[in-house]
Amino acid sequence: MTTQRKLRRVLIADDHAPTRADVRRALDVHEHFEVCAETADAAGAVQAAVRERPDVCLLDVRMPGSGLSATWEISARLPKTKIVMLTVSVEDTDLFGALRAGADGYLLKTMNFTRLPDALDDVCSGDAAMPPALVARVLERFRSRGPRWRQPLTDGAVERLTSREWEILELLSQGRSTAEIAGSLVVTPSAVRAHITAIVRKLGVPDRAAAISLFHERSDT
Repeated sequence: MTTQRKLRRVLIADDHAPTRADVRRALDVHEHFEVCAETADAAGAVQAAVRERPDVCLLDVRMPGSGLSATWEISARLPKTKIVMLTVSVEDTDLFGALRAGADGYLLKTMNFTRLPDALDDVCSGDAAMPPALVARVLERFRSRGPRWRQPLTDGAVERLTSREWEILELLSQGRSTAEIAGSLVVTPSAVRAHITAIVRKLGVPDRAAAISLFHERSDT
């Protein structure tokens, strides 16, 4: 006796119409997938997700309105809905931004779309969907950060930096502006500035430039 597979309802959000068509074709050949909505921007993705309550939202990272913003909103409103990014971007800011926002997978548009149904099935079953090369980068990021989470930068420091403060300090060390950091972390610029103020105070340095200098000095040791 053959067990019938559960119908997976999928929302596709991408401002590139040919990509939406390719994704739909890849899913339509499988009877247990149904595309319940298509949209071209973040606002439309959130509205359609709330309306349709899909099993999976397949979102482009860099569509109008930001796929990361849509991910934050959808994951907050629909915690049971799985979210998978489908993008051309391999940049760390997009990858880690998506994971922080609540994405369950991060796939590249260079993949063979015939493999997409299996990837979405894996996500719905509780597994992550991500190319091996990106998985390795995620593991490397957390391994390389390990000692810094446990140790203060300065010997006389009374307070240790929080994980978010470390994150912002690392982005500052990469030359990112306040606005760029806010966009990457999907927070307001004022929130970033507040964290920078806390970083400077905790490290006992005069300004952000000194904090960055200290970060580089300790990272190189």
